[in-house]
Amino acid sequence: MMFANINGAKLFYDVDGASVRIANGKIVHKPVIFIVHGGPGGSHLGFKPYFDSLADHAQLVYVDQRGCGFSEEDQPENYTLDQNAEDIEALRKALGLEKIYLLGHSYGGMVAMRYATRYQKNLKGLLLLATAPSYRFLNKAKEYVEMHGSVKQKYYAEKLWAGSFQSEEELGDYFKELAPFYSTAAASGNAMARPKTKHSYVPLNKGFGGFMREFDLRDQLEKVDTRTLILAGRHDWITPVSENEEIHRRIPHSEFQVLERSSHRIFADEQEKTLQFIQDFLNEVH
Repeated sequence: MMFANINGAKLFYDVDGASVRIANGKIVHKPVIFIVHGGPGGSHLGFKPYFDSLADHAQLVYVDQRGCGFSEEDQPENYTLDQNAEDIEALRKALGLEKIYLLGHSYGGMVAMRYATRYQKNLKGLLLLATAPSYRFLNKAKEYVEMHGSVKQKYYAEKLWAGSFQSEEELGDYFKELAPFYSTAAASGNAMARPKTKHSYVPLNKGFGGFMREFDLRDQLEKVDTRTLILAGRHDWITPVSENEEIHRRIPHSEFQVLERSSHRIFADEQEKTLQFIQDFLNEVH
């Protein structure tokens, strides 16, 4: 396992794929993609094995945010959007990398956008998967649960909105109960078997119970000059298509695609299409 001491915290990262290869007698430098998970409180394991084949085309650097996954726990006051973005920049420097691609899913997309507003000079490209540019997504998600949720789903969703989970087990119960909302594959009973992984409830509580209620990157996105790919799931309940369209309208050099048979976990619901969009984007930009 690989760790780096980043801004006072011990962060886990993992590298999948070589940075160079030999093709037709020439050295080919592959793009480097930092991959940032959602939550807050998720882990990089949520991307596996869905992204494994992407390592044939790029070097993947998976990151567990502070207090999440295999990374060291920290003081709750350090679980913030700004700190997560600063950690990405510090890890880029620690690994001796120049320009990188940055891919973020859900809350990870919010981290990626915050990073882009500060460090776009260090970005080759930005990939935003099923995310939102401001706090406004919360009201839309609440309306969806109120309209479509069962009694149990509404009960656990209220804990999410309040940021009031008391244990990893309770947060695990939330994801189990709301799994059909997050994935069309789960809703149809066709989801891939998944191992039990850590659910970091303290960072999640800090986000949904605090800073995510007021974060707003919309005006800043208009200054992002980085080539950007935005992917959304047609049936996404928590970061709906409209939120991703807003990002597309704000970022000048952006491409927007909707996966018609997906919910929030687009790379699980339509893995092949998701990876194809990413590979096409890399081929075009790199």
